[in-house]
Amino acid sequence: MSAENANWEKQEGNQGVLTIEVESERFEEALDQAFQKVRKQVDIPGFRKGKVPRKLFEQRFGVESLYQDAVDIVLPPAYSEAVQETQIEPVDQPDIDIEEIERGKNLVFKATVTVKPEVELGQYKELEVEEFETSVSEEDVQAELDKLKEQQAELVVVEDGEVQNGDTVVMDFKGYVDGEAFEGGEAENYSLEIGSGQFIPGFEEQITGMTPGEERDITITFPEEYHSEELSGKEAVFSVKLHDIKRKELPEMDDEFAKDVDEDVETFDELKNKQEDKLKHDKEHEKEHHERDTVVEKAAENASVDIPDAMISSESDRMMQEFDQRLQAQGMSLDMYYQVAGTDEEGMKEQFKGEAEKRVKMNLTLEAVANAEEVEASDDDVEKELDKMAETYQREKEEIRQLLAMQGGTDALKDDLRIQKAIDFLVENSKTVPKSQENEDVAEEAE
Repeated sequence: MSAENANWEKQEGNQGVLTIEVESERFEEALDQAFQKVRKQVDIPGFRKGKVPRKLFEQRFGVESLYQDAVDIVLPPAYSEAVQETQIEPVDQPDIDIEEIERGKNLVFKATVTVKPEVELGQYKELEVEEFETSVSEEDVQAELDKLKEQQAELVVVEDGEVQNGDTVVMDFKGYVDGEAFEGGEAENYSLEIGSGQFIPGFEEQITGMTPGEERDITITFPEEYHSEELSGKEAVFSVKLHDIKRKELPEMDDEFAKDVDEDVETFDELKNKQEDKLKHDKEHEKEHHERDTVVEKAAENASVDIPDAMISSESDRMMQEFDQRLQAQGMSLDMYYQVAGTDEEGMKEQFKGEAEKRVKMNLTLEAVANAEEVEASDDDVEKELDKMAETYQREKEEIRQLLAMQGGTDALKDDLRIQKAIDFLVENSKTVPKSQENEDVAEEAE
């Protein structure tokens, strides 16, 4: 069944009005469903609950009392059908106004809709990509080995000594503002790496120089932009008791170190060569990402589009979810992060806003390029991607397909592949320029 009539009128910007007319028979069916719903709650003397006759109900309460429930029943599917019929792409919830509602007549309502904006493409072919250096130097290899050395370091308790930058301390602390302890300002046996910047500015610096067993009062001032209004800008005193100092003890870079790091090697030289090969492989991947990121960013910069706030807000929400998942993988919650970073949900979304707008513009530009160049992803492309996903996640291909079906099918995957093909097109139609040349061009433009 479809809406009897749907008419789309584009207005200024990204808004328009979708007028939808639902046939009277369909509205009557919705009234019947509404009555069956409300009769269960109606209590009229002489009738068992839920058994009141329709005619008596309408005499007492009027058929108009069923209108709201009937509209709630009929409107969502009628709106969806009208969207499909007119082939518009809404990006936000519509504002609904009922124009005509009366039993025995067609139901007419108008939906003010924000739709996906049109993109005016600028230059997207022959985009210049700065040459990416893929060579690996001795210094690069040594830096990787130094990272491995840090990872293999052991924390050794310092029996006699003072706290230095880079040490990990175990301490108790309790914070006071105006002589009164405040919530969240107390901990026992808390581990903190000095110099990590986890605490309010000034706290870690004042721990430096303390010795095991020492007690010290530390005075700090909370930042004005601190997430807690009760603490922002306030001076606080922390009573600190230091229990232990732990310092990194770095291993020697020898054959034993190499075997501890990688069980597949026997000597330090083998480890070094393996790290060099890994770096070369990583550099090639970086080069590919550099090319793809550059052409997408430049194509988006050259395009013109009026992005609705709703799309930016949705992307910010998606970025928040991604960030939350990364925190959870590290054993931290968003609330814990807010405390450490001195921010809140609103502050985080504001931080994401600029990047969210950039992401939306790039995605819209890539869709426009795909449309302009008639780029498509085939069913065969989807099957190949499912094979890759099955191999990556060590799952059966059909299991991957079923998981996608639960999320709406493979259409979203096909759309993603189409966008990837659009990026491939941009890269294939770009040109590489020497790093020095592009820098000279920028310098000339600045002059």
